[in-house]
Amino acid sequence: MPPVFRFAPSPNGLLHLGHAYSALLNFDRARETGGRLLLRIEDIDATRCRPEYETAIYDDLAWLGIAWETPVRRQSEHLAVYRAALERLSALGLVYPAFESRAEIARLVAAREASGPWPRDPDGAPLYPGDARSLSAGERDRLIASGVPYALRLDMAAACRRVAGLTWNELGEGPDGERGIVAARPEAWGDVILARKETPTSYHLSVVVDDALQGISEVVRGQDLFHATSVHRLLQVLLDLPEPAYRHHALILDEAGRKLSKSGRSTGLRELRADGATPAGIRRLVGLG
Repeated sequence: MPPVFRFAPSPNGLLHLGHAYSALLNFDRARETGGRLLLRIEDIDATRCRPEYETAIYDDLAWLGIAWETPVRRQSEHLAVYRAALERLSALGLVYPAFESRAEIARLVAAREASGPWPRDPDGAPLYPGDARSLSAGERDRLIASGVPYALRLDMAAACRRVAGLTWNELGEGPDGERGIVAARPEAWGDVILARKETPTSYHLSVVVDDALQGISEVVRGQDLFHATSVHRLLQVLLDLPEPAYRHHALILDEAGRKLSKSGRSTGLRELRADGATPAGIRRLVGLG
C-alpha cells in the first residue's frame, strides 16, 4: 500500500508560514514516496472554529499548489466515532469525570505550591491537582445530573499500568535531537482531558482515532507536538489502533524566537499574498526552495 500522509489544521484562524511549512512537507513527502495526501479539518472546538476560516484553508493550500484527496474529513461530522472510543476506555475503568473549573484548578495548584513546586506537563501546564478519582459513583452521577460542567480525564496511572515499554519510531527530530526509537513518557502529562461535557472528544483522542481510520502511515508535524506523541501512543495501544511512524519538524519562529500565532499578521499567508508573495517565494521563506 502507498504511504498515507495528512495535513490537519484547525479552522480557528488564518494559516501562517508555519502551517505552510508543515503542509508543504506533507505534500512533498507524498510526492516523493508515491503516497497519498489527505486533508483533515480539526473543528471540534465549536466556539472558535468558523466556516470562513475553513474556506480560507482550502484557498490558501490551493494557492500554494498543494493537492489533496477528497472528500475532506471534518471532525465535527464524526463525533459518534470519538464517543465510541471514549466509551471503550471507560469500559476499561480508565476514564473519570472531574468537576473543577479552570479557576478552581488554579487555586488548587497555588495551594499545592505553597509547600513546593507542583509538577507540570511538557507544555508547561500544571498537572491535574484534584481528587475527582476518589469520588463515589453515586456522587459522580449526582453531580452530572445536576448539570455542572465537567471534563472526562484519563486515569494516567491506571492506563500506564496496562502498558509497558511504549516507544515510537521518530523519522524526524525531537526538540533535543531525538531520533530513531524514542521511549514514550505519557505519565509526564498527568490525567489528560479526553472529552468535556459538551464535546465527546479532545485533540488527543480524536487525532489517534482519525489517524487510524484514515490509514495514516507517517505523521509529519511540528516539534511542538513531539512530547504529545507519548499520550497518542498510549491511546493507540489502549484502543488497539495501528502505530504510524512520526516525523517531527522544526518550527518556523517569529523575530523574537517565538512559535508563530494565527494572529501574527507579519507571517500570515493571506497578508503575505496581499503583499505580492508567490508560492515559490513562500517555499523559499520556509527553507524549501
